[in-house]
Amino acid sequence: MTESERRIVKEFQKKLGIHFNDEELLFRALCHSSYSNEQKQAGREKVDSNEKLEFLGDAVLELFVCEILYRKYPESEVGDLARVKSAVASEEVLARVSRRLGLGEYLFLGKGEEKTGGRNRDSILADAFEALLAAIYLDQGYQKIKEFFEDEFEFYIDKIMKGEMLFDYKTALQELVQKEHKIPPDYVLIGTEKDDNGKLFIVEVRINGKTLAIGKGRTKKEAEKEAAKLAYEKLVAGET
Repeated sequence: MTESERRIVKEFQKKLGIHFNDEELLFRALCHSSYSNEQKQAGREKVDSNEKLEFLGDAVLELFVCEILYRKYPESEVGDLARVKSAVASEEVLARVSRRLGLGEYLFLGKGEEKTGGRNRDSILADAFEALLAAIYLDQGYQKIKEFFEDEFEFYIDKIMKGEMLFDYKTALQELVQKEHKIPPDYVLIGTEKDDNGKLFIVEVRINGKTLAIGKGRTKKEAEKEAAKLAYEKLVAGET
């Protein structure tokens, strides 16, 4: 690590309240692929991105959420538990937790990602949180994850179980449409446009060829999620 990188890593440790035995592990968790690629192009070696930690963190998160569900909802059907697990491990929830931690402020991003608002993008924040979970798991153990995040994830799980919060709009929309029309919704990329921060994808969600809603996002996935959210809200409100 450079001195400036080390300073940022130490600041985040202090904010997080965890002292890492291996600070390089935390540094790697904070390194987006755009930063890693940029550093390598500049001739610097051994700057790994957080992608492998994210891969591990996804599994750690699944175990963590499943353990809470198994313990708190022993009478629930497996299908309901799977639905809630998917929702609580969704990009939206993980991005919320990341924002509460201030994680975006400490990420190492390439100049392009920085310019286009990467520090506040749900997908980047969610991936970074999974990488952070993996780093904590490897450095501090599974118990530290429970100590720091159990109450927060129990809150989201309880809210989703009670139907008071909804995050996985694509799944919710599909269930609603399948029940009514016996077919899944279609997501169609209809074009792109530019704003001050770069390119936006534009996606329509359709049922039997009829457009329900249009979403926009920095990626096709983000645009589809926005379209699903708008379509779901319209259907629930009886506007279609």
